[in-house]
Amino acid sequence: MKILGIQVLRGPNIWSINRKKLIQMRLDLEDMEQRPTNLIDGFRERIEKLIPSLYSHRCSKSAPGGFLLRVEEGTWMGHVIEHIALEIQTLAGMDTGFGRTRQTKTDGIYNVVFSYTEEKAGVYAAESAVRIAEALIDNKEYDLEHDIQKMRELRESERLGPSTGSIVDEAIARDIPWIRLNKSSLVQLGYGKNQVRFRATMTERTSSIAVDIAGNKDETKRLLNDAAIPVAKGITASTLEDVYEAIKRVGFPLVFKPLDGNHGKGATINVKNEEEAVAAFHYAKEYSRRIIIESFITGHDFRVLVIDHKMVAAALRVPAHIKGDGKSTIQELIDLENADPRRGYGHENVLTEITVDRDTEDLLEKKGYTLATVAPIGEIVFLKSTANLSTGGTSIDVTDQVHPQNVFNCERISRIVGLDICGIDIMAQNLTEPLTDNGGVVLEVNAAPGFRMHLAPSEGLPRNVAAPVIDMLYPPGKSARIPIIAVTGTNGKTTTTRLIAHIVKNNGSRVGFTTSDGIYVQNTLLMKGDTTGPFSAEFILKDPTVEVAVLETARGGILRAGLGFNKCDIGVVTNIQEDHLGISDINNLDDLTRVKSVIIGAVKRNGWAVLNADNSYCLKIAQSADCNIAYFSMDEKNPTIKEHSKKGGISAIYENGFITIKKGDWKIRVEKATHIPLTFNGSVAFMIQNVLAATLTTFLYGCKTEDIKLSLETFIPSAAHTPGRMNVFKFKDFKILVDFAHNPDGFNGIKDYLATVDATEHVGVISGTGDRRDEDIIETARIAAQMFDKVVICQEKYLRGRTQQELINLLITGLKEIKPDIAIEVNNNGEECMKNLVTHAKSGSFITILSDTIDNAIQKATYYLDKELESK
Repeated sequence: MKILGIQVLRGPNIWSINRKKLIQMRLDLEDMEQRPTNLIDGFRERIEKLIPSLYSHRCSKSAPGGFLLRVEEGTWMGHVIEHIALEIQTLAGMDTGFGRTRQTKTDGIYNVVFSYTEEKAGVYAAESAVRIAEALIDNKEYDLEHDIQKMRELRESERLGPSTGSIVDEAIARDIPWIRLNKSSLVQLGYGKNQVRFRATMTERTSSIAVDIAGNKDETKRLLNDAAIPVAKGITASTLEDVYEAIKRVGFPLVFKPLDGNHGKGATINVKNEEEAVAAFHYAKEYSRRIIIESFITGHDFRVLVIDHKMVAAALRVPAHIKGDGKSTIQELIDLENADPRRGYGHENVLTEITVDRDTEDLLEKKGYTLATVAPIGEIVFLKSTANLSTGGTSIDVTDQVHPQNVFNCERISRIVGLDICGIDIMAQNLTEPLTDNGGVVLEVNAAPGFRMHLAPSEGLPRNVAAPVIDMLYPPGKSARIPIIAVTGTNGKTTTTRLIAHIVKNNGSRVGFTTSDGIYVQNTLLMKGDTTGPFSAEFILKDPTVEVAVLETARGGILRAGLGFNKCDIGVVTNIQEDHLGISDINNLDDLTRVKSVIIGAVKRNGWAVLNADNSYCLKIAQSADCNIAYFSMDEKNPTIKEHSKKGGISAIYENGFITIKKGDWKIRVEKATHIPLTFNGSVAFMIQNVLAATLTTFLYGCKTEDIKLSLETFIPSAAHTPGRMNVFKFKDFKILVDFAHNPDGFNGIKDYLATVDATEHVGVISGTGDRRDEDIIETARIAAQMFDKVVICQEKYLRGRTQQELINLLITGLKEIKPDIAIEVNNNGEECMKNLVTHAKSGSFITILSDTIDNAIQKATYYLDKELESK
């Protein structure tokens, strides 16, 4: 078997609107296409032995063991690999269960699709599943545990930490979109101007001064002491002389910890003599230049969490430890403790595995123990000096036991230090009494405190501490989203997108939009190129200045990675025509419709689908749409429009020369087509369709018809407003039209327009695109022959796996089918071709450059036009 490609889908896609995180693996079964599982001796027994948990997979039998029964009856290897990929992810701590396996039009080639939780682990699962299947087929041993451990490591290196993840999960539960801004824990919640950012448990509201104070334990102690908060007695040391001074002033036992350390790194507790003090000092110096030395307070280690200056949780933290049984060694008891199913690798479970490090060895040495020591029955042997969960500690929820005075002081502390989210470490016998009564002290205050001990305590009630974070960032009435208008279709996407953006911008909103020629914010080009995929959509949604997003969304991006957003307010499908067929398993218009319908599937339930009532494939999309529907049509007598109007529906129609909004039986005339520059005096039908789509969309968005009218009148077809779309350059003796028409439907639109243009000669410049079907290339040439007296073939680029001559021959075939004697010139040098066109143009001729055949044709035409004007 051979993996032909692996794609990572990150948004709504052709397989699922709601399951956004999918791996799509293109797999060639090769010889295995002829060998389903029932023809492979012992395959059922081997797969069940290697992965017994596959028994839980119900498959189409809808019962446990269903998948294994399918294997016994006979199923193809792509289906087997799908299930293996899902199960090994589950075994690696990533429980996920959606899968689809579908054969393509090519025998033996399948799309194996399955869900993932962490991207790199999902890709690894795809590759591993194929290796496992091959080993099972060949009856070879396979080290499954190696792959599972590798996926655990990939998961831990990639996943959000438990604190960050809990905030993201809470946001998702509230339908707040999120974007990960780096490989670590920097996250954006919301879109555009309504976004907020946080990193771990620090938010954009967190004061940098407060973080600086909390990071300086000495400064924190001083501020708290001045505010009558009980703190441990101690000093700051940077030399051994300071250590001896601390011993003299504070007295044993002592605690040593780095001034700016975290997670308990470099700390040593219960230091009882000078030798231990010197060792503890040098150990702490590995983590910080300055060391806090303070009296060792006996009691329990508590963490109080305060969010938005309100106490939300408290936990008793217990360092990693074992309990002696009088017969097992300490190492054996550690192994036994790590076998607890609640413990796992990294953050995969409630508790973390206990590892032996220097801290462990030092604590044992102080007791005269080693890992081989057998501890007496009932003795508690602590293995870490701090109670951090990341080092194997445990936590017990005590939120409901905190005395009101302690609550009051903890909330004061958050304001004294100035942290919106802070963790307060307290050493005390309990929190049920005021610290001033039981001798408890505040040890330190933490910026970016971990949430894990509160989210999943080993004992007590779990606390959803992420909820108050979201409450703080998005209080009632504050929206996390901005309006998103997504535009797709075969032809007219870019012009419609630009026109919608123009109308919305003129209505007072700051608009970010993506097109096939670049990314724009308020008409400022920020990134040039074909920007119609998910990366470009995300670019706009990450921009904090954008108030409305208008996103051209092409087929390629949807197939490659899914949508770059999870929901939109309005989805527009301009039309569905023959183009890009035969590419990426899109073989006919039904396949293409399935791709384009992803946009409509992502529309909110109370949002709008704007569809072309004159296009039968758009009408198919309407049948499955789960949102409001509005139609546009060139014919008010269109049966769909008539039926829609009877039900009180909204539509946009072209009637009596007017662009008209129709609500039920009522008509609202917006503007006469001849007054709209984009329609070229009402002569270009496909431009009228684009105007209808944009007018309807902006009306539904909430623009007033008089404002739409004014915007339609001020949107000029030009290289500035619509680059590559009906750009006409008027020279003294001739004209040049540049248009990006690149498929039969687009060519027909240009043909209809040229029929209204008087010219002494119509000259066309065309080319083919290598990844299109032969019949598509030939058909564009046939249409070209119908509208041009002379054709120049400029096949400078877009070869895409073919030779220049192949494409030229196909174009000549189509041209000569219609006009055997048509004048044909071949010039594959764009610079030279453009120069010849301008230099030798006949008086009164009309030159049409199609399909972006000449690189930077707009700039070149502008150059020659400027040159002509300068010579006057």
